[in-house]
Amino acid sequence: MKVQLNTDHHLRGDQSLAQHVEGVVDHSLSRYRDQVTRVEVHLRDVNGAKAGGGDKHCTIEARLEGRPPVAATEDADTMRGAISGAARKLQRVLDSSLGRLSS
Repeated sequence: MKVQLNTDHHLRGDQSLAQHVEGVVDHSLSRYRDQVTRVEVHLRDVNGAKAGGGDKHCTIEARLEGRPPVAATEDADTMRGAISGAARKLQRVLDSSLGRLSS
């Protein structure tokens, strides 16, 4: 499963952020490793340099083998919170959509 990280111009996409994203995605989606070919993570700071709560946004899109992609989003006060929230939501989406296929 390949993880691709995209950030807006307000965020530094450094190595520690990339490692955090890969760790969260790998942990959350590990049971779907065989079905998910690629995961795209889009991070942005909605307010830019301005202060404010809930301005960190994360969208995670999973590309599935032979199926349309699925995505989840989360807004939070911190980037780590947004990443974790979007990963949990995507896990529930995959549980729902792929679980129906196996039933």
